[in-house]
Amino acid sequence: MISYNLKDLEVPKIHQLLLGAIGPRPIALASTIDENGVSNVSPFSFFNVFSANPPIVVFSPAKNGRTLTQKDTYNNLKKVPEVVINVVNYSIVQQISLSSSPYPPDVDEFVKAGFEKIPSEMIKPFRVKESPVQLECKVNQIIELGDGGAAGNLVICEVLKIHISEEVLSETGQIDQKKIDLVARMGGNWYCRANGDSLFEIEKPLTTIGIGFDSFPQEILNNAFLNKNEMALLASVESIPDETEVNEYKLLELSELFITLEKNPNELKKKLYQNASNLIAENKIIEAWKTILSFND
Repeated sequence: MISYNLKDLEVPKIHQLLLGAIGPRPIALASTIDENGVSNVSPFSFFNVFSANPPIVVFSPAKNGRTLTQKDTYNNLKKVPEVVINVVNYSIVQQISLSSSPYPPDVDEFVKAGFEKIPSEMIKPFRVKESPVQLECKVNQIIELGDGGAAGNLVICEVLKIHISEEVLSETGQIDQKKIDLVARMGGNWYCRANGDSLFEIEKPLTTIGIGFDSFPQEILNNAFLNKNEMALLASVESIPDETEVNEYKLLELSELFITLEKNPNELKKKLYQNASNLIAENKIIEAWKTILSFND
C-alpha cells in the first residue's frame, strides 16, 4: 500500500487522489440568481444530504485552483441566499456537463445548456424542468474552508419544498430507484449510472442484532473459501442453527455429498463451502450456516 502525507503533495495531486477514491458522488445541479435577476446553473459533486429534521443538504463550490476566483454560484449565494438543488439523472448528464463550462457571470447557463426554466414557489431562483427532483432551499450558512486554490465553501441549505416527477414514483408513491436513473461523479472524466446490474439491495438491520464475526467458531472465521461480504451475511443472523437442526439438514440435503466424498475430507470441505457460497448468493443464510456446520458436527 502506498501512503502519502498530504502536506508533501501539490494541491492538484491531492484533488486527483480524493476524487478518484471517494465516489460515486451525487451531483447537485445548483440553480441560483444574482441581484440583477441573472440566472446561473452549475453542477457540484461535493454534495449530499445531512439531515431530515431539519431537512438539510450541503454542497461545496470550490475556489478556482488557477485563478483563485470564486464560482458564480458562490457569488450569487452571497447576494441572494437561495438555491434550487436539481437532482441529476442520465437523461440530462450531457447538459449538466455543458453547464459546467466557465461562462462569464452575465451568461445564463439555462440558455447555454438548453434547460427549461420553471418558477420556484418559495424562492427566487428557477427550477430545472428536466430534473426529476427539485429542492427549493434557503441558505442557512456558508462556511469558507480556506483561502487557497481549490478551497471549498460549505453551503448549508435548508429544504423548503420538494418537487418530484410522477414518472419516477413507484405504485406506493416512493421514489423508484430504477426509474429515477441517477448518475454520479467518479474521478477524472468518469461518471457512473445507477441502473441495471449496478443496483442491488441490502436489508438494513433495523430490528435485528447480528451475532457478529466475533461469534464465529475459529475454523469458520479463518476459512479460505468465503469472502468478507459473504461472512458478513453469515454474521447478520441473530443465532446459529443448533446441532439438531444441522443434523436434520445434513441427513436430508447433504447425505449424498457426504457419502460420495467420505474418504476425501478436504474436497468435502471445499464442496460444502462452495454450496454455502451459492446459498448465501440466494439469501438462504440459515441454510448456508447448516451446510458449513455439517462439516464440524
